[in-house]
Amino acid sequence: MSTPAPSASPPPSPARRRRARRAATAKAQRTREVEPPSQRDLSIRVRDLHVEYELYENRRAALRERVVTQRGPSKSLVRAVRGVSFDVYEGEAVGVVGSNGSGKSTLLSTIAGLLPSSRGEILVSEEPKLLGVGATLLPRATGYRNIRLGCLALGLSEEQVDEALPDIVEFTELGEALDRPLRTYSSGMRARLHFAIATSVDPQILLIDEALTVGDRKFRRKARERINALLGRAGTLMLVSHNVAEIRQQCTRGLWIERGKLRADGPANEVLREYRAFIGPE
Repeated sequence: MSTPAPSASPPPSPARRRRARRAATAKAQRTREVEPPSQRDLSIRVRDLHVEYELYENRRAALRERVVTQRGPSKSLVRAVRGVSFDVYEGEAVGVVGSNGSGKSTLLSTIAGLLPSSRGEILVSEEPKLLGVGATLLPRATGYRNIRLGCLALGLSEEQVDEALPDIVEFTELGEALDRPLRTYSSGMRARLHFAIATSVDPQILLIDEALTVGDRKFRRKARERINALLGRAGTLMLVSHNVAEIRQQCTRGLWIERGKLRADGPANEVLREYRAFIGPE
């Protein structure tokens, strides 16, 4: 007599997935309170990092100068990052602050491998994923098409994309807008879509450049829950933001970059206090 095969378990409901994420958020907070970062595995190591690039002056004037004087165009050397060193451990959430043009975004892009370093060393335990409001998506493609292409670019198979698609769609809350071309989206809608895609692969190192400041309050709360779930699974976060309150709420450690140099590294509240004293009242 044959034994009937056990029936497949139904997929978890959206409410059940939300409860699981909240539980992971609470676990992440407890882990960060109890276990010192230095006792965890190293996630990112930066040693004496320098990032320099040449900036050419007005192109038309430079071309005229080259034709008339037979000399090359005028240019200046920009030292965006100057001798920066730090370590980041698994499970840490590190906020990066600094004035405009201080080198924060350049630092994250270099860690992600999108910009070359002039000298120094960067070591990472896993491939970092950089999320920024200016990240490349296809403006003529629909939201659904961008989800598929983005997930495939992150290494998911077609089957894995099909499995992840309902959760990504639910997270974005974009509804029928996913059938429209991306060029019709507002910056907040784009941020929702890109964040959902970038975190669909559960990255071990997530680098965020201002993206969490674009969406509305509800989106930012959902994004924090998902990031905390990531940290609870020993992931690592580096967040660049001008929103001091966002960093204070999301991060336990702060880095202050000013004119390409590391001015402060320590508990987030202490670093933010020094930075606010530097920039003065708003």
